[in-house]
Amino acid sequence: MNNPYLAKHIIDIPDFPKPGIIFKDISPLLASIKARDLMIQHLIQPFQNQKIDVVVGIESRGFLFGMLMADALDAKFVMLRKPGKLPGKIMSQEYQLEYGSDTIEMQEAAINSTDSVLIHDDVLATGGTAAAAHALIHQTGAEVLGYSFIIELDFLNGRQLLPNKNITSVLNY
Repeated sequence: MNNPYLAKHIIDIPDFPKPGIIFKDISPLLASIKARDLMIQHLIQPFQNQKIDVVVGIESRGFLFGMLMADALDAKFVMLRKPGKLPGKIMSQEYQLEYGSDTIEMQEAAINSTDSVLIHDDVLATGGTAAAAHALIHQTGAEVLGYSFIIELDFLNGRQLLPNKNITSVLNY
């Protein structure tokens, strides 16, 4: 689905963070109350008739709408963060990048085995981070009901890496 009103709130920034990359800047979307509200409605709509216990937001831009989605779905919100950012006992999941690897973490007791989880991030690109989020949540025994993204970069085929195919992207490029 591509909503023209929401699409005009995404700005292309060429050669950021490095040459050849076109960065999709969501700052204008964040600045507009009307666009934010409409985006939340699009993000939660496919999941409104499901029992979502937890919305997981992936660092860091996944926190911005993930928290609002959790509020709208009457669910708790859990952060997945980069290593060393969370206190207490943590769980980790390493994943491969194009050139190397990275790790995401969450607090050990954040998700229960009986929880139904929705994973949210701002962009679905290659799918590695979202797949790692799924693997991390799978370790808890919880069920991942689906994924939501503001933007999906279709040409990178990221959804092919995701185990659960209930994937919603509001804007596709």
